[in-house]
Amino acid sequence: MIKNIIFDFGDIFINLDKMATPKAMAQFGFKQITPALDKIFKNYEKGTISTQDFLKQINTIFPKATAKNLIEAWNAILKDFPEYRLHFLKELKEQGRYRLFLLSNTNDLHIEQVKKQMGSTYIDFKACFEVFYLSYEMGKRKPDAPIFEQVLEENNLKAEETFFIDDTKENTDAANQLGIKTWNLQVGQQDIIDLNNYL
Repeated sequence: MIKNIIFDFGDIFINLDKMATPKAMAQFGFKQITPALDKIFKNYEKGTISTQDFLKQINTIFPKATAKNLIEAWNAILKDFPEYRLHFLKELKEQGRYRLFLLSNTNDLHIEQVKKQMGSTYIDFKACFEVFYLSYEMGKRKPDAPIFEQVLEENNLKAEETFFIDDTKENTDAANQLGIKTWNLQVGQQDIIDLNNYL
């Protein structure tokens, strides 16, 4: 029996345009994610480098871009948060059938932009969860097992009683290996409000 639900954030609740950042950076010479860029991105998601260091390292690779250019391009991925999804989440919380958690790979710049875009809705959204886990605050990121293990251990959750939803297959695969039930949500074809069909 499922007693706990762990949700991802991007493309589960807030819509993303994952091609917007590469498009915005193309004018500064971006062509593809190199091993060096991948390392910087992952370190920033883990919170092992500050925003200032992140921007400095990216600027070294793309010297034509100003800090403002980089921040705008970085945040271009973030789109709208449909109100109907918040209504769904609030109803789920009010029902009291499940313990609800959020577990997101994210970073300081994105969260600050999300807060600006969502306004008071962000506070309402965050209040729906027992714990609001963000990778850059944890020093860990999905799909690494330790991030899932921390959520389970800190909240005394049994893997077999826990359901995890994420749009990235490597993340749901990793959770599955720990015995957590999962739903790899297909963006554009499925929506979190159809959760009951997958539990």
